[in-house]
Amino acid sequence: MTRQQHDRRGYRAALDKQPADVAAMFDGVAGRYDVTNTVISFGQDRYWRRGTRTALDLHAGDRVLDVGAGTGVSTAELGRAGVWAVGTDISLGMLRTGRQARPEVPLLAGDALALPFADASFDAVTISFALRNVVDTDGALAELARVTRPGGRLVVCEFSAPTFAPLRRVYFSYLMRSLPAVARSVSSNPEAYVYLAESIRHWPDQAALAGRIAGVGWESVQWRNLTGGIVALHRAVRGGG
Repeated sequence: MTRQQHDRRGYRAALDKQPADVAAMFDGVAGRYDVTNTVISFGQDRYWRRGTRTALDLHAGDRVLDVGAGTGVSTAELGRAGVWAVGTDISLGMLRTGRQARPEVPLLAGDALALPFADASFDAVTISFALRNVVDTDGALAELARVTRPGGRLVVCEFSAPTFAPLRRVYFSYLMRSLPAVARSVSSNPEAYVYLAESIRHWPDQAALAGRIAGVGWESVQWRNLTGGIVALHRAVRGGG
């Protein structure tokens, strides 16, 4: 193992979310990222991906962009709707792992703040569990709008705030106490999951995120809670259609 590999496997980004730090952290978890997500979510990750696909209201032949696609497991799920789906991610390590596991899924390197696509290129765009990792939330939401055609759809799938107070207490206790311990048993970089817990605690709740989405020009913003609000699907439409 090289020194660089060792550093990445014990590395976590800070809450200032500098792009190079976030990319390095995800490089370090790439090899076991998918299995770790399934374990720490108790298998709910599959349900959340299906919910995202349904919320996008896809039609055969649509062009769909999956930002923060990681290894492409979410992009592959979108493709089940008979659409052309492409994923992009800032972590080259995640993309390498995804191309090996899913060679049929198109995956490109790209920053959520400077997507490598022309204006109005897509009928629908989505970002799952990645908006929280971008240094400029509003900038990313505006960039997603730029590459979406007028009338096109957005779905943000992200961790949120459970609406039932007892569940909220149990959930945040799990995040800060149990999740890092579970991650140590399955992840190649358990320190990254300490960042995960911290970033979720500092993330806006459902109403606040809806306000951010509307604030950059998306219209008809609404959300649906999944798993009691542990995850929320925010939907919106690009104006001008």
